Order: sequence, then C-alpha cells, then structure tokens
Amino acid sequence: MDITPESLKRTALYDLHLELGAKMVPFAGYQMPVQYPMGGLKEHAHTRTQAGLFDVSHMGQIRLSGADVAAALEALVPVDILGLRPNTQRYAVFTNESGGILDDLMVTNSGDHLLLVVNAACKHQDLAYLQHHLPDSCAIEALTNRALLALQGPQAAKVLARFAPKTAQMLFMQTSSVMLAGFNCVVSRSGYTGEDGFEISVSNDHAEALARLLLAQPEVAPVGLGARDSLRLEAGLCLYGHDLNVSTTPVEASLVWALSKVRRADQPRGGGYPGAEIIQRQLAEGVARKRVGLLPQDRVPVREGAEIVNPSGHVVGIVTSGGFGPTVGAPVAMGYVETAYASSGSALHAIVRGKPIPVVVTKMPFTPQHYYRG
Repeated sequence: MDITPESLKRTALYDLHLELGAKMVPFAGYQMPVQYPMGGLKEHAHTRTQAGLFDVSHMGQIRLSGADVAAALEALVPVDILGLRPNTQRYAVFTNESGGILDDLMVTNSGDHLLLVVNAACKHQDLAYLQHHLPDSCAIEALTNRALLALQGPQAAKVLARFAPKTAQMLFMQTSSVMLAGFNCVVSRSGYTGEDGFEISVSNDHAEALARLLLAQPEVAPVGLGARDSLRLEAGLCLYGHDLNVSTTPVEASLVWALSKVRRADQPRGGGYPGAEIIQRQLAEGVARKRVGLLPQDRVPVREGAEIVNPSGHVVGIVTSGGFGPTVGAPVAMGYVETAYASSGSALHAIVRGKPIPVVVTKMPFTPQHYYRG
C-alpha cells in the first residue's frame, strides 16, 4: 500500500509543527517533523548548548496494573522489575526465544501501576505481545490519549523549574507527577540525546498549550527527527530496527549493562525470561560479534548498510547507524564487527560506493553524556 499523507497519523502537535514551518516526513506511520527552518545542524547545536523541544508522541505509552504485574512483566525481560523503586524508571528489552530483541523500552514504577514507553514502530506488536503473555490478572491499557514531549539540553532543568520547581531536584531516571502550567503531567528525567533533560507525558488536549509555553522560553527551540538522530548517534544510543532487531541479542548489542545482576545465572531470580539460556551462555562464553563505535578517518560519512572489512579485505561486519556528528565535527558510525576486531583502536575499512574508507573502532559515546546524577 502506498504511503500518502492522508494514510498517516498525526500527533496532537501536528498543526503547531506546520505553523512553525516544519518539514514533515513519514515516520513509523505518522507525519513527523524532520526539521524546522533553523535546520538540522543548528537544531543539534542548540540542543547541545541550550534546550530543544521534541515531539515524540508517536512513541507508545502503555499502562500495566494488577497485584502481580511487576512479576509478570519481569518474566518477559532480563531486567529487575520487582526491585524497581517507586518513581524510578529502567531501560529494558523484550527478548524472543533465541535471545533476540523484540523491542527496547522504558519501564516506570508509578506506585500503583507500571508505565511503559515503547518504540513507535513496535507499539502495536508490543501491545499484542503483552496481551498474549501477561496473565488475566494484569490490566493493559494503551494510553492513546496522551502526548509525549522531550525537553533536552543543559538549560532544560532551568526552564522546567520555572513551572515546577521540584523537577530541578529530580535525578536521572527518576519520575514524578507534576503540574505544569495547570496541566497534570508525568515527568521523567531522561531522554535520548545524551544530554540532561526530561520527557513529559501530557494529555493530547493540553499538549499544544504546554508546547507553546515551553517554546516561548528564550532557551527553547523546536527540534526535529533529523537532529534527534544525530544526537542519539553521537551519544552511542541504539535505534531499534537499525542497531537492534530480533536477530540481535543484548550481549551482541553491548547492552550487558542493561541485564540486571539479579536476573543472571545462579541468582535468586536468574533466568526465566525468553531466550535466557542463550543470553546467559553468551555472558559466560562470549559472542562472535559485538556492536562497536566507528570513527571514519575521512570526511566521507559512512552510513547504514556499509560493509566493514579487515586489512585482508574480508567482510567482518556491517554499519547499522552512521552520519555526520555535528558536535564531534566529523563522521561517526556504529555497527557490528567480529569480536576479534572489536577492541578499541582496531583499524578496518568501510566500503562506501565501492571505495574503502578507513575506520577505527572506538569506545562510545562519541561525545560526553551529561545525565544529571546529582
């Protein structure tokens, strides 16, 4: 079926995007702003130095409730949900029986319920997956009436504190229910840019008014999907469907930090999730390939799909994300390479339009992260 503007969904901020002069593109079934008149490079720099406002309402928000909902969800992910403290959130992945990643998501303990934020392209399958695997005692509600805004950058805390002073005291990955300009919002100190910042869940009815209020602040500018992608790439963060998929395990994806210790082998709540045996074996024995950062030694961007070859010319990996890093001032990329070449400093080549471009394996992030930990 052809994708036409009429067949795409719109977020609650669609009219505002048009008013602001955004260039709209299809993304995950929605019409979304890829950039504004400022342009992607300036939007990127503005987020790194001041504060950018992103519309991420295409993401899925799912509420789970019930007496044993934490234990039920924990059976589907290799992370500690039972030990998640109230008003905190944790990164998680849904895994399949082969240890592959069905989606990556954020899980918040909101006291009497769990709030999940899942990827836009996966939200319908995630909802069906939860409905199939969670017991009848768990209530599952897709929050289709709520928008999600991301205020990101070093000035984000200063801006938000004007309207809700207590948000300034929040730490990275903490959440809170707050009133912003009279609107009831759920705020988390998190985001996907590598900068300090917040994600704000608000009803669709109030989303535009809140966005206008934030954009009226001198530090804040609207930022589109283009800069969001270059920001997350510089921060070394994965994009589902590109750097993660059903054939990639968390160990291969260098997400070992996200596998909670209490869910590992020989622990009281070790295993018990789909693909646990495979993932635990990989933790113990290693993997054949790993996700790594790549620094091209040329001004030519190395993009997704480019093959990576060793000095002998044999293919040893593939690029999964790549482009120009405005803060780095040079091209950056990430991808998967055979473990023998995954050490920092390994010299390889990426094939771009038939030409070998030198690349060096490097640690990520490419630019320092600035999460607020107090």
